[in-house]
Amino acid sequence: MWIVFSLLAALSAAIVVTLSKAGVKNMDSSLAFAVQSVLILIVSWSVVAFQGNLGDVARIDRRTWIYLLVAGVITCLSSLFTFRALKLGDASRVSPLERISLVFAIVFAVIFLKERVNWQVIAGAVLMAVGALLIAIAAPSPK
Repeated sequence: MWIVFSLLAALSAAIVVTLSKAGVKNMDSSLAFAVQSVLILIVSWSVVAFQGNLGDVARIDRRTWIYLLVAGVITCLSSLFTFRALKLGDASRVSPLERISLVFAIVFAVIFLKERVNWQVIAGAVLMAVGALLIAIAAPSPK
């Protein structure tokens, strides 16, 4: 099932990029992200409540809180950077370059989580990075 959810996340991310690019066209990128963040907050806590997991908040240990809070701050920074990039550039070029995060995630997983990777993962990451860079540096299409 992880493959299905991963593909759904990828499809959702593509839709988000498209809608976000349209949304930042006539407004400040930080304001656009702030509006979207409020909706993310409402929907995510609604899901937690619907699943009956609100009581689990009290059982989160200190170390997990630290990881989640730092990840939350970095998520905000990442989104602010993405929205600014979308304001300044074409979504078809911003999104692939932003997805080089995959390569960073593999490197961080190996270093910090001690995950093992094989040559196929390394080759795939290199190909994805090269492809993203080729798209990003391609001449913009005429408007």
